[in-house]
Amino acid sequence: MPRPRKLRCVRRHPVAAFYKPNGIPMRQLKSVTLPVEGLEALRLSDAEGLDHRDAAVLMEVSRPTFSRILADARRSTAQAITNGWALHIEGGAYRIESEKETTSKPNDSNSKEPIMEKIAVSCEGPSLDEPVDPRFGRAAGFIIVDPDTMAFDYLDNGVSQAMNRGAGIQAAEIVGRSGAKVVLSGYVGPKAFKTLEAVGIKVCQDLDNMTVREAVERYKTGQVEAAQEPNSPGHPA
Repeated sequence: MPRPRKLRCVRRHPVAAFYKPNGIPMRQLKSVTLPVEGLEALRLSDAEGLDHRDAAVLMEVSRPTFSRILADARRSTAQAITNGWALHIEGGAYRIESEKETTSKPNDSNSKEPIMEKIAVSCEGPSLDEPVDPRFGRAAGFIIVDPDTMAFDYLDNGVSQAMNRGAGIQAAEIVGRSGAKVVLSGYVGPKAFKTLEAVGIKVCQDLDNMTVREAVERYKTGQVEAAQEPNSPGHPA
């Protein structure tokens, strides 16, 4: 039986967990996965400028192991950039430096429990600095944010956008499968509102004209309250 891999020491969770070419729906893209320890190797070597020996000490691995992790990470990143693929940062064999618990995935059940619940934000693109999409049902996509670390995943909403009817319900089902317990958007239609409410997801509206990051920060600081019922008719779908 093979010996399990030693967990690599990583300073923090990824700031962002997903990157994709702008303007291309996710369903049309091939993706490549970059393990979290690979991102840490890139940070230490290429962003911080450490040599392999010092970086290996910080990650608590041997120098040859660090060099291999870094080479694999550079290859995955280069493939994504040169081929126009999506880059998904997740998984691997690692532990967060400041946490007593160990984990092999950012959302592993063995990781620390978050203080706040995951948040889904309707957005116009796959970045925390993209505008909040005022339309929940026909939003370009949804950013699923861990408010404690601000790590996030992006969910493309192209399927709902293409529907003539039922876009809001379809979008609500997409968000429901993401594990988010809070929705931030400009407007959520009555049917989508009831679908989200039925699965225990709180809805906060009137958050357009700001970025995803700003909307999340407002929610975290208690400046946003959950709606008790859908907004009045006349809003965009």
